[in-house]
This record gives sequence, C-alpha cells and structure tokens, in this order.
Amino acid sequence: MLSFYKKTWNTSLKQQIITKRFIGSIVHQPVFENYGIKNEPILDYEHNSKERKKLKDTLERMSSKIENIPIIIGDKEIYSGQDRYQVMPHSHKEKIAKFYYADKKLIKDAITVAVEAQKKFDKTPMEYRVRIWEKAADLMSGPYRQELNAATMLGQSKTVIQAEIDSAAELIDFIRMNPYYVKEASKYQPISENPTITKNSMRFRGIDGFVAAISPFNFTAIGGNLAYTPALMGNSVLWKPSDTAVLSNYIIFKIMREAGVPSGVVNFVPADGPVFGSTITSSSHLAGINFTGSVATFNWLWQAVAQNIETFINFPRLIGEVGGKNYHFIHPSADVNSVVNGTIRSSFEYCGQKCSACSRMYVPESLWADIKEGLLKAIKTLVFDDVRNFSAFSSAVIDDRAFDRIKSYIDYAKSSKKLDIIAGGKCDNSNGYFIEPTIVQTFDPHDKIMKEEIFGPVLSIYVYKDNDLNEALKLVGSTTKFALTGAVFAQDKQFLENAFEELKMTAGNFYINDKSTGSVVGQQPFGGGRLSGTNDKAGGPHYVLRWTSPQSIKETFMPLKEIDYPYMR
Repeated sequence: MLSFYKKTWNTSLKQQIITKRFIGSIVHQPVFENYGIKNEPILDYEHNSKERKKLKDTLERMSSKIENIPIIIGDKEIYSGQDRYQVMPHSHKEKIAKFYYADKKLIKDAITVAVEAQKKFDKTPMEYRVRIWEKAADLMSGPYRQELNAATMLGQSKTVIQAEIDSAAELIDFIRMNPYYVKEASKYQPISENPTITKNSMRFRGIDGFVAAISPFNFTAIGGNLAYTPALMGNSVLWKPSDTAVLSNYIIFKIMREAGVPSGVVNFVPADGPVFGSTITSSSHLAGINFTGSVATFNWLWQAVAQNIETFINFPRLIGEVGGKNYHFIHPSADVNSVVNGTIRSSFEYCGQKCSACSRMYVPESLWADIKEGLLKAIKTLVFDDVRNFSAFSSAVIDDRAFDRIKSYIDYAKSSKKLDIIAGGKCDNSNGYFIEPTIVQTFDPHDKIMKEEIFGPVLSIYVYKDNDLNEALKLVGSTTKFALTGAVFAQDKQFLENAFEELKMTAGNFYINDKSTGSVVGQQPFGGGRLSGTNDKAGGPHYVLRWTSPQSIKETFMPLKEIDYPYMR
C-alpha cells in the first residue's frame, strides 16, 4: 500500500504541485495556486492625510459623549439592569459608554430567541449570507472605519496604528475572507462514480441550539470573529463582549445588523462572567463555546460543560484561545539589530497585552552586551501616553485589575535576589493605568517570571552560556505549559533546521528571524497548543468548518429490484 502512495505522488501529484524551496529557507512545502483574495490595506495616517483628519474628528466627537449601549435580544433593546461604565484606560476619569448587565433571566430569554432564530437562519442560502458579510466588510472598510478605530483607541487604549491593524484591517479580513473560505470549501463534493444512477453530495448545516461567543478586550477583530463566524455557518449566537471593549464591539454589532444579519441571529449580551457562564452551560441547547481569554476561565467552562454533558442535545464544540508565555530564542549567529527591534515591538506594542507578545527571551552570553545596549537605548525612545497623542508608541494597560496584577510581578522582581530590573519598573495609576516598559534579567531560567503569563509590558531575559546552547534550547519547551507563539533568530542554517524540529511543539505560530507578534488573517492563521488553546487557526480555511455540522447526501435514481446478491445464486 505504501508503494502505491509513493507512485501516486511521483506521477499525478507531482504534475499538480510544485515543491518550492525559498532561498535560505528551511521550510519545504508544496506551493499551490494563490487563493486570489487580498488583505485589507493598512492606512498610514501621515500628517495632512485624509484618514488622519477624519480619525481625529471622530476621536473628538466620540470623546465628548457617553454612548448608552443596550442589551440586545432579538428586536428588543433593553436599557435596564446593573449599569456599568467603560472608561478610557489612559484617562480613567473619562467615560465613553454606559452599558447594562443581563441577569440570568435575560440570558435565558436570549437563549430562547437564539434557538428559534437558528432554525430560520440555517435555511437561508449560503449565497445570501455571503452577500451580507461582503456588504459588512465594505461598510467597515468605508464609512465606519474611523468609528471602529476611534472606539478601539479610546476604549481599549490602542495607538492609531495598532487600532488600524486590529479594528480596521484584521476585522475586515475576517469578515471578508471567511465567506471566501466557505465558498472554497463548498467546491468539494464526494465521489459519484456513476451520477446517472447515484449522486453523492455534501452540504453545510449549522448546529442545533446556540453558540456562546465570549470575547476579550485586546482585539476588536477577535470579538467580530468569535461572534460572526459561527453565524456565517448557520448558527445563532449569544455574544458576551468584554466590559472593556463594549463600545467597539457594539459598533460591529450595529454594522452587521445594517448589512442584513437578521435579529436574533447574534444577540448582544453584556453580563457578569460567572452568571453568563453558569447559565449557558446549564442550557440543553448549548451548541458550542467560542472563547478567547484566560486559562482559568476556559478551564471552568470546560468543566461546567463536562458536568452537564448528559443534558445537552449535542456535544458542544469548545474552541478556545487562551494564555501564552511567548519566547524569542537568540542564537549566537543572530542579527542583533533585528533582535532588538523585533523584541521591542513584540514585547511593548500595546503594552504587551497581546496573546502573542514576547514575554521571555533567551540570549547567548556572546551577544548579551550588544543586545542589552540596544534594548536600553531603544526603550528610552518609547513614548507611553494618551492615544490621542499620535507620537505615542503605546499607552495604558486596560484597567485597574490588570494594573495591579502586572505591578505585582514588578514588585516581585524588585524584591527577588534572582532578578534584576535593568529598565523601567515605574507604575502610576493616578490618571491612567500606566506602567513603564520593564525589562528583567533573571539568573534562574525556571523562575516564575519565565513561566507565568503576565500580559503586560514586562520582558524577562535569561542569558545562557554559548556552550550550553542545546540545554538552553530545551528550556523553551520545558519551562512552561503554554505553546502559543515563538521566534528564533539565527543566521546559522544548521541550527535553524535543528531548532525547527526541537521546538515543534512549543508554538502554534512559529517565526524565523521575525518577532512573535503580527499574525495576519490569511497569512498566518492563529492559535496555539498545550494550555494556549485548541489551535483551531482563526484566520485560516479550517476555522469556519469547526462551526458547521456537515451532512452527506446520497440520491439514488434506479429502483432496487433484488434483495439477494449475485454470488448467492
């Protein structure tokens, strides 16, 4: 049997697939024809540009009012319940949105509405759904672009470029590319050896019940993807946005509704986390959970589903992207300038509040002096300020809880004899939740600062002796249970080939001579293994298929005239 497959590869497939070896690359893979779809262009916001003026006008307008955001269940807008406020993290006395927590009864009402809406929306032809999503992408790219960016900047403290990458380009890519992936997947149909007698086909269905989308604060685009990719595939959704991203997520909801998503298909349900989690996991109609957040919360949800497994009408789909302790591993042959610049961006853009942010780095002793000098020089040039100051490199962390958690690690580093803070370390929450970009050198590679997710602007560095290279490389996979992103910097090709295999299970997204952040929809589908999540690769063609229940269909056109078989006669 094995020889058959070898023969098939050498004859037919070889004619269809070109094996391409890039100059200097260690990766060997088949290269297929280009998908024929492009990423949304990222605007520059240079001085005197049209987009800069429009964004500044939008920021001024949105800064001057408090948006009153309802709970939305079906056609109903509900302005009652425990009221909460979203503030600007960089100026926490300024409020930008008022919203309300849905209680257990309202969440149950939303489940009832969603279950009924799913039955109807699943009957909507995929072609019609695709047109809705394409219209939504055009609305996001055009008239609502700066509203999305301004809400993300003010509410989540993203600088102009970080907002443009997230709430404009990445969100638009999700909304535009996922329908494309569905169309491509639909091209597959099962074999029909004699279609005049028997025809085999496949169709995509939604999943009975409802999907709970629980989205994070740090990427507006993730909220849109978690809620609307299941909906695209014929599911209904209860969307629980993060308290600290309510405004930007609400704008997405309004755009999708304007584009044509029917009421009840996606329901906007801000709520207390434990109340929401316990209510959805106790419903027999739970079809799935689409989650991005902490390991602890995802573990709790998984356990709650397991405890109620006998009550569900389906086995709920559990998709989660959770923690990371992402690494940069530096080989003695690495380009120092690339290491310094890539690490500064990866560790300190958006205050390190990216799932993929570099949080630990392994540096050879032979390069440490140059890398240290470069990092310290670069860090002095960084401006952390109000995002309305367009010269700011980054801004504040998201809220008081994040501030206190990150500060506790810095305080720990200050008190530990095994750690040395070589840059930063100051924290000030008087006006905004500001924490200086902080670099810590550790003399113990197993210290908790190299293991635990901090989710803030703190980079920990372990300097290894050059002749201990192999032992240092093994630390990457053995120090922590996370495996989200990682990067290796080296010019030595033999080492890269070895590291490529040695670090295979340490990261879902692996970078060679590039920073551990910056994945692009359609280019680097995102996700990680181990305790970093279920690795369903959002931004790639497989993600949409996780939210469908395929049905195989066999049509027979000739009547069956016998019961017995010829060999029996």
